[in-house]
Amino acid sequence: MVGSRAWTHRALTLYLPLASFLFIMLFPFYWMLITSLKPNSELYNARGNPLVVSAPTLVHYTGLLSETGFLTWTYNTMLVAVVTTVVSLVLGTMAAYPLARMNFPGVAVVAMAIAATYLVPQTLLFIPMADIVFRLGLSNSLWAVILTYPTFLIPFIAWLLMGYFKTVPRELEDSARIDGASRFQAMWRVVLPLCVPGLLSAGIFAFTLSQNEFLYALIFLAKSAIRTVPVAAISELIRGDVFFWGQLMAAALLGSIPVAVIYSFFVEHYVAGLTAGAVKG
Repeated sequence: MVGSRAWTHRALTLYLPLASFLFIMLFPFYWMLITSLKPNSELYNARGNPLVVSAPTLVHYTGLLSETGFLTWTYNTMLVAVVTTVVSLVLGTMAAYPLARMNFPGVAVVAMAIAATYLVPQTLLFIPMADIVFRLGLSNSLWAVILTYPTFLIPFIAWLLMGYFKTVPRELEDSARIDGASRFQAMWRVVLPLCVPGLLSAGIFAFTLSQNEFLYALIFLAKSAIRTVPVAAISELIRGDVFFWGQLMAAALLGSIPVAVIYSFFVEHYVAGLTAGAVKG
């Protein structure tokens, strides 16, 4: 009886809430999957069961890959995400390290300014950003988003890495300095290797946000050949009042695969980096 009560209590307090949470989180992906596998005759049949696929087909996937520029959109998305992630990580590390490890006048003010910069909504910045991009002649090019995405990625990365750098004992860095290492060598060979989880979590965040960003990409990328997946899927697969739901769901599902793969490999480091950055920051 004791074992039965313990299992019942565990089921009600752990398994049931966990199952409910998983259902809520995974149901949109299930809906995208079954919608992308339904033929049009079944997709627009109001009498059928919307949660079951009677005659699954890959016609929407083949149409998406052969009749649209989805592969080009995916290449543009990956290029922008990778470049902006690398640039933001490098510049964010360069900003976070001196703020976390060096004492100079105004260090607290600069740290607060970086945190406040991240909190500014993109909707307030896209007008001056658009003016700068147009003046530089970068509109309708991937450089427009590659140069603007770091403006909101670097502040968060710097804030996150500041907290993570503070977890590294200063004695390790001082020992390297005593042995003849420069400040940069101590950072490169001592601090950064110990902060790999923080760097991974910051990189995953930057990659995810730059891949899914919509506002700047919608404003700066007007040509279909240079659009990213979030903008191109909405612009090309919705024509007037006609929604190509099958291809839309296929594009959404395929577009989410890279982020899902990255999270599956680095989820432990991602959580550890966010936890350390939030607690120590």
